[in-house]
Amino acid sequence: MSEIIRVSGGGFEPYDVVIGRGLITQLGTRVAGLAQGRTVIVTDETVAALHGPAVLAGLEAAGVRARLLTVPPGEASKSFAGLEHVIDRLLAFGLDRRDLIVALGGGVVGDLAGLAAALYMRGIDFVQVPTTLLAQVDSSVGGKTAIDTPRGKNLVGAFHQPRLVVADIDLLATLPPRQLRSGWAEVLKHGLICDAAFFDWLAVEGAVGARGDPAALTRAVVRSVEIKSAIVGEDEKEAGRRALLNLGHTFGHAIEAELGFDEDRITHGEAVALGCALAFRFAAINGHCRADDAARVETVILAAGLPARLEAAGSFSAEALVTRMAGDKKAEGGGLTLILPRRIGEAFVDKAVDRATVTAFLKAEGAS
Repeated sequence: MSEIIRVSGGGFEPYDVVIGRGLITQLGTRVAGLAQGRTVIVTDETVAALHGPAVLAGLEAAGVRARLLTVPPGEASKSFAGLEHVIDRLLAFGLDRRDLIVALGGGVVGDLAGLAAALYMRGIDFVQVPTTLLAQVDSSVGGKTAIDTPRGKNLVGAFHQPRLVVADIDLLATLPPRQLRSGWAEVLKHGLICDAAFFDWLAVEGAVGARGDPAALTRAVVRSVEIKSAIVGEDEKEAGRRALLNLGHTFGHAIEAELGFDEDRITHGEAVALGCALAFRFAAINGHCRADDAARVETVILAAGLPARLEAAGSFSAEALVTRMAGDKKAEGGGLTLILPRRIGEAFVDKAVDRATVTAFLKAEGAS
């Protein structure tokens, strides 16, 4: 049994997000109609060992000619060097515009393979097969593809929508607990920006999803994709409402960059969770939302095993973090742009946040 959510908008060809259990065995059948020529599966070495043989066998059984292209696991592959490696191998394989890329992995692989697909021959089709919770609920849907630079996260990229997304809940059983919790941060974020009832469920009955319960995970992925697909359909290029999906990310990306994108120190989802807690406390202090909402968000984040205080991530300079935030891709005219809450389930974009106010807030939070 699977759920199919249609993603459609005025600027791109509609596509399906298929969510369910045991879907990896059906991948060949689902991809066969899209693969006119050859197929290259871009994945990392860890995922290749876990799922590569089954995916290759399934594709070949459906008559799809496929081969693996692997990259090292981790955020370091989402770089100019990683992108050059992938494109060079695609050229060596002789792919043309009729061919297909399958991104099999988490957000790093999806972003990297998606950007390679956007650039190769000025754009070829690709399919997302996300293997992490974070990728299933967030990065695989919506067409954002990017690499990092030493100056910040996701600063070089393109909008390139996939032709299909296949989210197999069973693949999440292979995730380490920390990675599962990391994805749960993005699930919580969806409730925080526009669905208070969903957040209430995540805080109580649905909380078992953060510990791997398949039924709760299925419901969490379905609702998250419903929320994201509706926003993407309305605003593909992040000119308006789509920016709300970045709740927690401006603080979070700055923290990740200051830590050198070292996932042993903080994962992306952990940074987002911490960023959401910071955004709620900043909003409460500045009169945008109630203090009890901020306190409740912190409680739920901590209960999920995620960080909610700056000290949990390390020691930081407030000025350094604010400088990183000013370089965020959402920033305009040298000012700070933050996604802030009015309450749980409602957020807004503030494009005129005073830098000194944020600096003082971060110092009160424990930064130097």
